[in-house]
Amino acid sequence: CTPDNEHRDLFYGLANSYGTLGYILRLTVLAIPVKPYVQLTHIRFTDVGALFDAVRTWAERAIDFMDGTIFQPGEHYLTIGRFVDDAPYTSDYTWMDIYYRSIPTRSEDYLTVRDYLWRWDTDWFWCSKNLYVQNRLMRRLLGRERLNSITYQKVMRWNTRWGITRRLGHLSGQHRESVIQDIDVPIDRAAEFLDFFHHEIGMRPVWICPIRHPVQDEHYPLFPMAAESMYVNFGFWGGVKTKQEMPIGHFNRLIEQKVTELGGIKSLYSDAYFDQAEFWSIYDGDSYAALKAKYDPDGRLKNLYQKCVLRQ
Repeated sequence: CTPDNEHRDLFYGLANSYGTLGYILRLTVLAIPVKPYVQLTHIRFTDVGALFDAVRTWAERAIDFMDGTIFQPGEHYLTIGRFVDDAPYTSDYTWMDIYYRSIPTRSEDYLTVRDYLWRWDTDWFWCSKNLYVQNRLMRRLLGRERLNSITYQKVMRWNTRWGITRRLGHLSGQHRESVIQDIDVPIDRAAEFLDFFHHEIGMRPVWICPIRHPVQDEHYPLFPMAAESMYVNFGFWGGVKTKQEMPIGHFNRLIEQKVTELGGIKSLYSDAYFDQAEFWSIYDGDSYAALKAKYDPDGRLKNLYQKCVLRQ
């Protein structure tokens, strides 16, 4: 299927379908030319409104990359990346040094293209702290080759299977809800979401990445976004601890409700707690039903709600 053949409905419908309409076996992707190095500029903002104003401004300039890190209220960093042919030095965040910790300490940095693309992987953004491997002795013992998301995923799957941290939490009188989400809200409502997040969830740091639906006539029914509008993706991965036991999915549900209220949408790769009517109103149930009837008429694959919410 392509954007302009008889299967264009499937081309656009596959986004956010999570294998419920079929699987991609061969893919043609757009490639861009690169240079050997990436120059990074870290810009600090104390005011969140100024941060998102800067995102709008930089989005219109000739840059190659942009993302941001929010460490706490009043401490926000926007990182601008540009391809360059030469670098006066290059930093190495693949072993003893930690990339996200470098952001507040330096205004400029240089990485090889490879290290830029994998800059977050060594410490799984900052989630390696949950496994106590931001300790320099632990990093030295593990070695460079084990500091990556593959290792951390193996450990987390083992922990999920045996429930070690859950049992330890119960012994200490704490309850923990996993909150692992990526959500997108219109940039005009981004400051409002962040204020809610600080007060109701309180996880830190938070990653941000501006995104834009680029073409007017492209429509992705299962991930609807306003054409040619800018959104901000917020990524937060960890958990919320409480002394009081909360209803299942309490904090995740607060996030879902706020994102919907602000005209945003969330990715479905993690836990979701929508009721069925709400889910299909957000993820275009009519378009999905038509795609399902056309491309999986015998129902051999589970539907999107079954797979992403009910986890069947």
